[in-house]
Amino acid sequence: MFQGELKQPVSRLQGIGPKTSAVLSAAGIVTISNILKHYPRGYEDRMKITGLAPALKSNDAVIINTPALITSHEFFGRPPRQTLKVMIEDEAGIPASLVCFGRGFLADKLQPGRLIMLYGSFQNRYNELQSSAFEFEVLPPEATIETAADEASALSDFGRILPIYPLTAGLNQKPLRKAVSHALSEWAGNIETELPEKIRLEYKLLTKPEALRQIHFPDSEESCTKAVTSLKFEELFHFQFAAARRAFKRKSVHKSVRPVSASERKLENRLLGSLGFKLTAAQDRVLAEIRTDMSSEKPMSRMLQGDVGCGKTLVAFIAALNVIESGGQAAFMAPTGLLARQHADNAYKLLTPLGINIALLTGSVKSEQRRHLLQALTAGEIDLVIGTHALFSENVAFKQLSLIIIDEQHRFGVMQRLALSGKNSTADLLLMTATPIPRTLAMTVFGDLDVSTINELPPGRGPVETHLAAIGNEQKVYDFVKKQLNMGRQAYFVYPLISKSDKTSLKDAESMFESLEKQYFSGYKVGLIHSRLDEKKKKEIMDGFREGEIRIIAATTVVEVGVDVPNATCMIIEHAERFGLSALHQLRGRVGRGEHSSYAFLIYSPELTETGTARLKIMKQSTDGFYIAEEDLKIRGPGNLSGSEQSGFLPFTIADLNTDFELLKEARIAAAALVNDDPGMLQPENNALRRLFEICPPFSDDLIGG
Repeated sequence: MFQGELKQPVSRLQGIGPKTSAVLSAAGIVTISNILKHYPRGYEDRMKITGLAPALKSNDAVIINTPALITSHEFFGRPPRQTLKVMIEDEAGIPASLVCFGRGFLADKLQPGRLIMLYGSFQNRYNELQSSAFEFEVLPPEATIETAADEASALSDFGRILPIYPLTAGLNQKPLRKAVSHALSEWAGNIETELPEKIRLEYKLLTKPEALRQIHFPDSEESCTKAVTSLKFEELFHFQFAAARRAFKRKSVHKSVRPVSASERKLENRLLGSLGFKLTAAQDRVLAEIRTDMSSEKPMSRMLQGDVGCGKTLVAFIAALNVIESGGQAAFMAPTGLLARQHADNAYKLLTPLGINIALLTGSVKSEQRRHLLQALTAGEIDLVIGTHALFSENVAFKQLSLIIIDEQHRFGVMQRLALSGKNSTADLLLMTATPIPRTLAMTVFGDLDVSTINELPPGRGPVETHLAAIGNEQKVYDFVKKQLNMGRQAYFVYPLISKSDKTSLKDAESMFESLEKQYFSGYKVGLIHSRLDEKKKKEIMDGFREGEIRIIAATTVVEVGVDVPNATCMIIEHAERFGLSALHQLRGRVGRGEHSSYAFLIYSPELTETGTARLKIMKQSTDGFYIAEEDLKIRGPGNLSGSEQSGFLPFTIADLNTDFELLKEARIAAAALVNDDPGMLQPENNALRRLFEICPPFSDDLIGG
C-alpha cells in the first residue's frame, strides 16, 4: 500500500462520524496515515496485578491495577449534593474507597458483591486508602477474586498494555484508542515494509504492519521497545538514504574545471599580500581541505562552519579566486538582500583591485540592468556573482559555473540548493554557516557533505560581555549605552515584532524607534530597519550606520547575519526570552567585531518559562557557538534549530537526535552500504527506490524546510 491510499480521510474508519472527525482534525489527524502515526506518549501497564499494598506503604499517590470486590456504598455531604463512596477490598482483603465526585450514577454499575478490575491513583487520606481518579470494568458474574486476573484478558481495557495518546480539547483516550484500533485492523495489514528485507533482517527489525501494531497496542514491554526501534530506524534510514544517494550521484560525475596548482595561485597570493594580517591556523587548515577537494576530479561537497566573526567569508573568496584563475565562474548565494549586499561590498573592496569582475543579483535589480547583467554572466564576463534566491531563477545562465558558495545554508532547502547546482552539476559546492551544527545534526541533515570547522577567532577579537536585565530595569541599560555613545560608539536595539500588535504587549521596532529617537537618546540619530522595508531603504539605513552617521539601529532579527560594523559595541535584545539560542548568539555576534570592548544586554520578562530561563543562563555563561548549538539541540530538539520559529526543519515523527545517535549511525551505515553496493538503486525505474520515496515522501531529496 502506498502513501496515496493512506491519505484516505479518517472518516473512512468504522465509528468515525462527522463530530469525531472534526475533533480529530483539530488535533491534526485528518487521514488514515495521520492516525497510524499518532504515536502514544506513554503507556499504562494493565497486565501486571499490583494489589493495594504498595499504596499502604507510601505517602504519595500510587498507581494501582487490581481486581477488587465491592463491599458496600457510603455517602457524605448534604442532600442533594451527596457524594458516593464505593467501598472495596482487593484479593488480600485490604480495604479502600472510590470517591465518586459528580458520578453518583456509578452506584448502579458498582453494586455490592460484584467483582471489578480497577486501575487508579490511590493515596492515604482521612485514615483510609482513597481514589477519585480511577477506571474500572465489571467482571462476569461467574468470576471469583482468584480468577479475576485471568478473566481480565477478555475485557477491553484490562489485561493488556494500553497506549496513552497526546490529546486536544474534546478528544479522549477511549474513542481515540478505538479509532486507532480500527485503523490498524482495516488498513495496517496491507502496508508494505519500506526497508529492504536484507536490512530489516540484519538489524532484527519488525515489519511495518507489526511495528505499528506493537507501538499502539504492545503485547509486552519488549515488543513495544522493538516496535519503537524499528520505526525510528526506518525514519533515520530514509533520511540517510537520501543523503547517501546525493553523495553517490555527486561522486559519479567528473568536473570540467579544476583550480590552479599551488605554484600558480597568483590571485590568491596577491590577495593575501594585501590583507595586512595573516590568516589564522584554522583558516589555513580549512583552506587546505578545500583545495584538496577542489583539485579532485570529483565535485567538492563541503560545509564550512565556524562561529560568527571567524573569517569564513574570506576563505570562500580565496576559494573563488582559484577557480576564477582557472577560467571558471563562482556564484555566492545569501538568504537576504542585506547579507548579499554586505558580501558584495566586501568583495568589491578585496577583489576588484585584483581585476575580478563582480556583480550583485537580487530581486530588487531593475529589469534593464538585470538583462545586461544576465547577458554578461552568460558570456563569462562576470567572474563572481553574489545574490539571493534570484541566482537560481530559470533565466540565470553561466558560461562556466565552477564553484557554488551558499552562506547561512540552513535558511535554504535542499531543493533550492540543488536548483543552483543544476546550473552545472559538476560545480564544486561550499556551504557556510555561522550557526554551528552539532555532530548529530550534521550527520543527519548533511550526511552527504564533508565538514570543515574554523574554531578560532582572528587576533584582537575578545569575548562579548553578556548581561541579563529584567524588564523594568531598562533605564540602567540605557544609561550604560549612552556612555558608550558619548565615547563615539554605536548600538543595536533588537525587538521581536516589527509593529505593535493588539494580541500582545511585546515591544516592537517601529514604536521603540520613536521612543529611542525622541525620549531616550534624543541627541543621537536613530535608524529603523526591518524586513518590510525595500532593499534601497535598507541599504540607505545600513550605509548610514556603517559610516557612523546613524548611531543607533532599531531593528528586528533582519540584522542577525551579515552586518559588520566594528564601531558598534552594544547589542540590546528586548524580550530576549522570545528568541531561540541560535538567534541570540547570532545577534550577539554583531558586536565585538572591532578593537573596543563590547557588550550584550538581554532584557527579559520576569514571567520566564523553564526553557526561557535555561536559554538565558546558557547565553550568560558561554560565548562558544558550538557549546550553545549543542545546548540548543537539547532544549528545543532538531525541529527548531535555526533561531526563529522553523518547525519542521527535520520531519521526524518518532526519532529523536538527542537520544538516538547510535541508531542514527547504524542507519547511516546501512543506507551508504545499500547505495554503494547496488548503484542500481539510483535508477528511476528501480521498484525498491520508488517504494522508498512513494511511501515516505518527506524523506526524499527535499529534506529541509526553507
